[in-house]
Amino acid sequence: MNSYEIPRNYKGEGRILYIFSTKALIYTIIGMLIGLIFYFILNALGLQFVGIIIDVIFGAIGFSIATFKIPDSKKFEFTRKTGGANIDEIFLRWVKFKKKKNRIYIWKEEETKDE
Repeated sequence: MNSYEIPRNYKGEGRILYIFSTKALIYTIIGMLIGLIFYFILNALGLQFVGIIIDVIFGAIGFSIATFKIPDSKKFEFTRKTGGANIDEIFLRWVKFKKKKNRIYIWKEEETKDE
């Protein structure tokens, strides 16, 4: 008798606390650190509860940027071109595009006439 390996699902193995992947945890912490700035400002004004809510909102935004993908839809040009890609990858591509001052280089082959 031969032995066969059964394929394993490795998808959930890099997760922390079941919902956080390493990337999602890092983005959530960065979002909450940005939210802490607003928390300290609002805490100084006596609005501690509002500061906590804003901090949680920024953490949720960071989590969603790292976790969710852009839906694949044929209705809009943006979703047609970027459908299925992670939001953070699209944002990084946009930053690189703006860094090049909105230039796109296209390789164009010239036609040669062989006579």
